[in-house]
Amino acid sequence: MTLISGTAWQKDLTEMRKRFYKIVNILIFCVFVISGCGTVSELSFDTMQVGSEGEEITTLGLSPEFDYEVPESLPSILVNQVGYACRSDKTALFRGEGLPDTFSVVDAESEQIVYSGQIEREESANGTEQPISYGDFTAFETAGTYYIQAAKIGQSYTFVIEDNPYREVYHTALKKYYYNRCGLTLSSELAGEAARNACHAREAQLKDEATVNLDVSGGWHVDELGNRDVSKGCRTADYLLLAYELYPDVFDDQAGIPESGNEIPDVLDEVKYEIDWLLKMQDATSGAVYAGVNTADNKASGYLLYVDGFNMNATIQFAATLAKFSYLYQNYDRVYATQCLQAADRAYRYAGKYLNDITQEEYFHAATELYRATGAYGYHSVVKDYLLENPITEMKNDYVFLGCVTYLSTKQKVDVSLCGDVMKILMQEGERIAEASKNSGLLVNIDEKQGGDTEMLRDIARLTVVDHIITNHEYTRVLQNHLHYMLGCNMESVSYLDGTGSRNYKNIDESLGIMNQIDLNAELVLMMSAIMEELDAG
Repeated sequence: MTLISGTAWQKDLTEMRKRFYKIVNILIFCVFVISGCGTVSELSFDTMQVGSEGEEITTLGLSPEFDYEVPESLPSILVNQVGYACRSDKTALFRGEGLPDTFSVVDAESEQIVYSGQIEREESANGTEQPISYGDFTAFETAGTYYIQAAKIGQSYTFVIEDNPYREVYHTALKKYYYNRCGLTLSSELAGEAARNACHAREAQLKDEATVNLDVSGGWHVDELGNRDVSKGCRTADYLLLAYELYPDVFDDQAGIPESGNEIPDVLDEVKYEIDWLLKMQDATSGAVYAGVNTADNKASGYLLYVDGFNMNATIQFAATLAKFSYLYQNYDRVYATQCLQAADRAYRYAGKYLNDITQEEYFHAATELYRATGAYGYHSVVKDYLLENPITEMKNDYVFLGCVTYLSTKQKVDVSLCGDVMKILMQEGERIAEASKNSGLLVNIDEKQGGDTEMLRDIARLTVVDHIITNHEYTRVLQNHLHYMLGCNMESVSYLDGTGSRNYKNIDESLGIMNQIDLNAELVLMMSAIMEELDAG
């Protein structure tokens, strides 16, 4: 017979007691639940604790973790998070199903309802995965800070109503080019937090000939690496110059750049900074133009600058942009304008030797700009031949669009029949864009599921020109709706413009910004110039 030691016997007894008290606790709990006497929170088992004094409770070595993200709740009421002009159309967008019949405009300071309206047109709208309904509060024109609220779905972000709430945004878009200047020290006085020392001021090495160094300082950075690109710079300058040409009165000489106060519109001063660099990118002998300047990180030598070789696309685009700038700048500095025109002509003639390396559209665009600036028959012949051999059916190509607008606006002799054909297609483009916007759930010409800021801004540039030619309230409203979209009236409730809105793209994804892409920003400036002129006119 095996004897059980005293220690073992005591352990067994302890285990038996634990099991016994567990059973008793369960029975007591059941009695209380069945009899309805008291609640679980009133029960106390303190007198039934088991185990010797000082005994530690062991665990599996796990501790609770609460490191998880709470899903962001976006408002169901979409508004322009900057605001609306007092006397403009004002529409809030409501997403989802089962919406209430009415909405209210609430004063953000007093929390008082100041306007009420109907929610209308619930439908599965094009370009959205959810039904979109609309609330119009155009009739409310009192300046102040507000938000929209509706039963069951809560409230929107705040916004202001004032005569022109977009002036600061517009100036920010224009000043982006000053911040992107290469080779210039940006003072804290003018640049604020963007202040920095001059960059990329050293000579650059020709990529194909390591022994050749060139002074190519200046111009605009086109990306975060500090690269500079002739084609993108030309396209950007073209749209900024178009904005100035159509809406000169909205541009002043007080943008807060080094040239401010020189009695030249600051937008021309800014473009001239790029033009100065473009002139350095042209070979003085042949007229050919280098493609761009790239930055490379060399661990031994630090950052090195390389000049890409001659490029025919860059050369012909250079010709168009320099000619356009020359035409618009001649009233301020005829000598410099003439220098630009001569450089444009040299580039055009050089590219003309390599027509297989450029597109017909690029050649047509350059010819229109040089014809307007000079009146020379040779350029006009190229313009007419292109239009006769390539009947215009749409304006999606930038060079066709820019060339056609210049040909329509020239004071030189033109082919009236060809101008009529061009005008007809331009008007059709305007109608197409306006109709597509009208049928969109977000009231803009974009498919929210596919994105596409580039295509949207391209089309809006066309509509801006059409609106300038034949001022139309419907077109103006479409332009304003696109600005509302960029400032928060989108399915993500995001403001895509710098320093604006309660929910800005910089807090989500830097790549979503429009202003940080210099060519898209130029088209934004064109669109906003039209809106600014409309608001300033009252």
